[in-house]
Amino acid sequence: MTGTDVETVRAFNRTWTATAGLLHAGLLDSPFTLTEARVLFELAGAASAGVDTAELRRALDLDSGYLSRIVQRLRAAGLVATETSPTDGRRQVLHLTAAGRDAFADLDRRSTAQVEALLAPLDATCRAEVVAAMATLTAAFAPASSSEVRLRDPEPGDLGWVVGAHGALYAREQGWDLTFEAMVARIVADLVDDHDPARDRLWIAERDGRPVGCIACVHGDDPDTAKLRILLVDPAARGLGIGARLVDECIAFARATGARRLVLFTVDALVSARRLYEAAGFTLTASAPAPGWGRPVTEQTWSLDL
Repeated sequence: MTGTDVETVRAFNRTWTATAGLLHAGLLDSPFTLTEARVLFELAGAASAGVDTAELRRALDLDSGYLSRIVQRLRAAGLVATETSPTDGRRQVLHLTAAGRDAFADLDRRSTAQVEALLAPLDATCRAEVVAAMATLTAAFAPASSSEVRLRDPEPGDLGWVVGAHGALYAREQGWDLTFEAMVARIVADLVDDHDPARDRLWIAERDGRPVGCIACVHGDDPDTAKLRILLVDPAARGLGIGARLVDECIAFARATGARRLVLFTVDALVSARRLYEAAGFTLTASAPAPGWGRPVTEQTWSLDL
């Protein structure tokens, strides 16, 4: 990659945001911001069953608090309605109201007219090149689908994979020694030996018939507390939203157990994991240096009120 490559992309970004009017307060001269319009678009394209709020957050890669504020504004405007999921009482499902469908239809018409106006001055050859280039960009940067990933309970052999995958991944990425893998082995053993079906669960994320991720929710020292443990996503499966999906499942399960808070322990070097926790609403409650596993770390405690 060269500096020219970077500057070309940045120049394109500046040109396109100005050309498409993305910097305007209202998208397409409407009362909606770009993000609000995207929410309406996702809901308009959904099936009659609606869209789960957690799925919508993952699809748009939005902070949960930010999405909640957008939904509140759209509800206040009478454009969106919410209801409890018929299959899972812990989740909320969003639908467009009749007014919401009308608002989306107007946005859709405005968007079509804008694109036609952008392409109209171009001759046929240039227009074909522009459209082909945009198709290439879409294909290159569109996120991979996570539809083939399923979350399931552990099966024979999975516990060994959880321990081994943690040991190998963090030795490679963080330089941690065998004491870390031993700690994970104790966590997994305790989950089996002290298992309470009503308060403990381990999920395995499976893709193409093999495990690519895991997470556990275990009971804490008091009935009000649950713990999120051993979150991991195989590097080959990153970028599919698996980590956020696992965290959401853990939170939903903790709420269903009656816990009032969910806590987790991590280290500051695990930046990607911390971003997942922050996006889900966790807050940092404690931080302190620790010997670590072959090299010093800064241990952190994060908490989420349920």
